[in-house]
Amino acid sequence: MKKLTEAEIAEHLKAVPEWQIKNGVLSRTFSFTDFVASMRFVNGVAEAAEKANHHPDIDIRYNKVTLGLVTHDAGGITQSDFALAGESDEIV
Repeated sequence: MKKLTEAEIAEHLKAVPEWQIKNGVLSRTFSFTDFVASMRFVNGVAEAAEKANHHPDIDIRYNKVTLGLVTHDAGGITQSDFALAGESDEIV
């Protein structure tokens, strides 16, 4: 995968408006009613990530889950990161 340019990233962000770039990582924090709901979401993301062979950083804080996506092999954000971001949005 090739690293996206800043212009390409800006264009892709339009499709996932609740995501943002923080320190070179595509990220979003999701809020849930409780810990169990958070874990259901994380398990869904884990299944999607495993199928795509593209694994996010996941931070779980009771009812909040933050996903961080970056393709380390490409040295930045790629189409794969945006694809998993979109799938994560659908899992919610």
